Amino acid sequence: MSLLYEAESKGMAPAALLAELPVPPDSFVVSLVDGVSAHLERIDSLITANSIGWAIDRMPVVDRALLRLGAYELLERDDVPTAVVISEAVDLAKEYSTEESGRFVNGVLAAIADAVRA
Repeated sequence: MSLLYEAESKGMAPAALLAELPVPPDSFVVSLVDGVSAHLERIDSLITANSIGWAIDRMPVVDRALLRLGAYELLERDDVPTAVVISEAVDLAKEYSTEESGRFVNGVLAAIADAVRA
């Protein structure tokens, strides 16, 4: 989440940010950041379709990063249970974003999960 947040805050592509880091991140982190980048158009479409009343560019940057990461995991990481994806994103939203972000992230990711997972 923090690397996606940083890249967006700096107006950089996530891959460019990864290349600039003084210490390379863990390969798992790289796979997540690269995965979000590779599927960004589809991810943003899912977020937009499932966040009724909220334009994606008006969401807090932390929420957007969490939703993108969670949506990527729901789409491409069958090894991560749905409940784990949503729970981790909600916990991070409660800790790092607004008072209402936990419920918002939960609702959007639950709707995405219903759409993309059996």
